[in-house]
Amino acid sequence: MDTQIRGLHHVTAMTSSAEKNYRFFTDILGLRMIKKTVNQDDIETYHLYFTDDTGAPGTDMTFFDFPQIPKGTKGTNSISRTGFRVPTDASLEYWAQRFTDLAVAHGEIKERFGKKYLEFHDYDDQLFQLVSDEKNQGVAGGTPWKNSNVPAEHAIFGLGSTIVTVAKFDHLKLVLENLLGFKETAAEGSMHQFEVGEGGNGATIIVDDQPDMIPAQEGYGNVHHLALRVADDDALRDWIEKINALEFPNSGFVDRFYFQSEYFLAAPHVLFELATDGPGFLQDETYEHAGENLSLPPHLQSKRKEIEEYVRPFDTSDANKKRQ
Repeated sequence: MDTQIRGLHHVTAMTSSAEKNYRFFTDILGLRMIKKTVNQDDIETYHLYFTDDTGAPGTDMTFFDFPQIPKGTKGTNSISRTGFRVPTDASLEYWAQRFTDLAVAHGEIKERFGKKYLEFHDYDDQLFQLVSDEKNQGVAGGTPWKNSNVPAEHAIFGLGSTIVTVAKFDHLKLVLENLLGFKETAAEGSMHQFEVGEGGNGATIIVDDQPDMIPAQEGYGNVHHLALRVADDDALRDWIEKINALEFPNSGFVDRFYFQSEYFLAAPHVLFELATDGPGFLQDETYEHAGENLSLPPHLQSKRKEIEEYVRPFDTSDANKKRQ
């Protein structure tokens, strides 16, 4: 049985506006909204999934739109910056110009661990970085969305090195290395690079050691959790046994329909998830029409009328139209 962690699966964050979030990720970042559904643990909340063209694991950024939550604050003990992969160093130049043209706040192109990257943030001050794959080896990326207006040679095609900021570095290092099978492959200042499986940008967590920083406060503009890939249900159940044996607070097995999961606290206030690669997002919608309407997993179908009364109308009928 293959139980090895395969890399990054998805990152889930919180937004102040599902509508703005949809436009930012599809019109500006060029990702596909492959699923519009609700938070299965809070059915009054939209849950949007942005992926590559086919919804491949490891390409997925998702957002909760919790009603009336406050803005989050930045700090330690948080998943502090989500990374996305782009093909080359030249792609970063393209994106820097695109962000300038579209009034998206961004920094200068920099280099860390021998790879170039570009930081930027959205309307909620959600923090991101684009990481160049030019010198990358390891886990394969996905397929750029065919209806994006971003040229394929510069398009985002998966999650990349994602930063977790912690007050107790040694604790998270122990969890990553001794439990999850990561290896520390580089360090620069407070930043420590950990890779798992085949390694590379799609399988990298960067831990920022910040013992004196104030703790982050959850809210929109911040990340909710980081998910890692496992092969299938059998592998997931094996991991649950390991995590239970170590007495980590955890959710146990959770069926999310699109994948199966288990959630656990990897460090204080830092929520990790293990998620299966399948069965995927196209079980209940066709490739041609995915994301256009509100999708509900089978166990919520009987509550559709109730849910549609809870969540405000949100038009995504153009989800599969070519972006201009």
